[in-house]
This record gives sequence, C-alpha cells and structure tokens, in this order.
Amino acid sequence: MKRLYLAFFNSLRGLRWAWRFETAVRQEMILLVIAVPLAGVLAQNLMGFVALVSAVLLLLAVELLNTAVEKLSDHITPEHHPQIGIVKDLGSAAVFAALVLNLLVWGAAVWLRFFA
Repeated sequence: MKRLYLAFFNSLRGLRWAWRFETAVRQEMILLVIAVPLAGVLAQNLMGFVALVSAVLLLLAVELLNTAVEKLSDHITPEHHPQIGIVKDLGSAAVFAALVLNLLVWGAAVWLRFFA
C-alpha cells in the first residue's frame, strides 16, 4: 500500500508540474473537464460514455509521455541534434494519432446523436 500511496503522489506532482509549465497539457486537462459532462449528453449508453472519456484520457496520457520524452531529450543535449529531432517528431506524431482517434470517436458520437 505504501508504494501505491507514493506512486499516487508522484503522479499528482507530475500533473501539477505539467499544468504549470506545459500549455498543451493544460489545454487537454481543460478539455477533459469539458468532455466528461459533454460525453454524458452525447453518449447513447455507458460504453459510449466510457469510449468518449477514454479517448480524451488517452490523448492526455500520450501528451504527458511526449512531454517527458521532450524534457529528457533537452536534458541529454540542449543543442539541436538530428536524431533527437526525430525522437521529438515521433512523439509529436503519437499525439497527432491520439488527436485523430478523438476526432473519430467524438465525430461518431455526434453523428449517432444528431444524424442517425
């Protein structure tokens, strides 16, 4: 239990840091706060609600991992390095994929709610 307790507070510390210093994370946390009640309106059942909220949570998780990769890369070498640039681009591509997933999931929910 002590390990779980410490892990929880380490996670909170990471979220607090990301909120203060990373605009993209802050925007996605705000999006999550908006998405939860909106998912309650759009979703036709519990699984739809879970899918909508999970998509935004996944986006936030990918953004946090991308931020971690960027911070570690900058720590290793603050100068521009082509290989580090590729690593950062891959992290950015992962965020883009999560954004596309959200577009698909939320788009399908809107379609089902208003046009089907």
